Amino acid sequence: MMISTKGRYALRIMVDLAKHDGDAPVCVREIAQRQDISGKYMEQIISVLTRAGLLRSVRGAQGGYHLAHPPQEISVGMILRATEGDLAPAECVAHGAVHCSRSGACPSRAVFEKVYSAINGVIDGVTLTDLMNSGAECLFEADGANDAENG
Repeated sequence: MMISTKGRYALRIMVDLAKHDGDAPVCVREIAQRQDISGKYMEQIISVLTRAGLLRSVRGAQGGYHLAHPPQEISVGMILRATEGDLAPAECVAHGAVHCSRSGACPSRAVFEKVYSAINGVIDGVTLTDLMNSGAECLFEADGANDAENG
């Protein structure tokens, strides 16, 4: 399982918003410049994050975006699920999956369940506040080198 450019950019956008969120909404153009992300692509990602209830928009000349919740209440898992969907390593262990006829005897299913549980444990245990405090934005800086490959 690999996180797409959309998921990685969503994390960068949300960390940026968390750092710059104040009384005035944060303008898309400002985030795009700071994060070196295409404004058009960023609008698509922000739309997804807004529909997921993670951002709220302010319209008008001085408009922009605010986090919909305090950064300590927004987990990496919430952001990635909004942009990537279910992060299960196999369909049979995805949330709400219908078990196949082999599920009782499948030797791989237990491993997939453990992997899924570990993924969820990590991404649900890290918040925007954690990312801001750890300087983890440097983890996302390398994305630019692979963007042409990942679309």
